[in-house]
Order: sequence, then structure tokens, then C-alpha cells
Amino acid sequence: MATDLTVLLTDRPGSLADVGEALGKAGVNVDGFFGFSLNNMAWAHLLVSDAGRAREALRGIADIAEEHEVLVVDVEDKVGALGEATRRLADAGVNLRFAYLGTGTRLVIAPSDLAAAKEALERISAGA
Repeated sequence: MATDLTVLLTDRPGSLADVGEALGKAGVNVDGFFGFSLNNMAWAHLLVSDAGRAREALRGIADIAEEHEVLVVDVEDKVGALGEATRRLADAGVNLRFAYLGTGTRLVIAPSDLAAAKEALERISAGA
């Protein structure tokens, strides 16, 4: 399984650059990213290749608010792909805490039920 780190930053020029540089120096690849700012704080979801090294690299730079085991699913880059994937999840009774796209049109999701989500989305890979 993959790991998403929810990182809390001060909303200022360079805070995301500090994160990216620290992860790069630690040899941690960012396989997906989503970020936004709200009330003078910046939130970033980072899909990382090595959660342990990422946590260590970010010590003193950013606060890790949450860590989630996430499912990463290859989806076809076509009209309707997001609707198809999320409909399968809904039909399986799976709620999502968050979702975003990772590198190479991979859908990153934090489902309420990891096993049910995995089963529902396996059919996409199989072309069902």
C-alpha cells in the first residue's frame, strides 16, 4: 500500500519549496500532490515513496497532521474515467475521505473501507 502524508505549513512564499527540497535531499519521491491554503495555513497531501524517510526529512520544516494508507489505481486518461471509478466505489458503499490524481493518471484515494474499495476498483484494471 501507499502512504499519503497530510502536511500543515505556514502559508508563505517558499514553504512548499522547503518541503520539496527536503524530500528531494532525503531521496523521497513525491508520486502525487494536492494542496490548498485556508485561513493563513497551507495544507498539502503528499503521496510519498517512503513515509519513514519523509517524516524524518520534514521534521522541523512542516507538521504532519495525518498519515493515511491509500489506494493508488491506474485510471485511463479519458472522459468519464473519474465518474466510472467513483461510481464503482459508491455502489460498493465506500466513502472517500479525499481523492486526487497522482503522477501518470493514477487516482489516489483514502477510502472508508480499503478492502471494499480495492475489490470495487479491481474491475477497472480488468476492463470490466
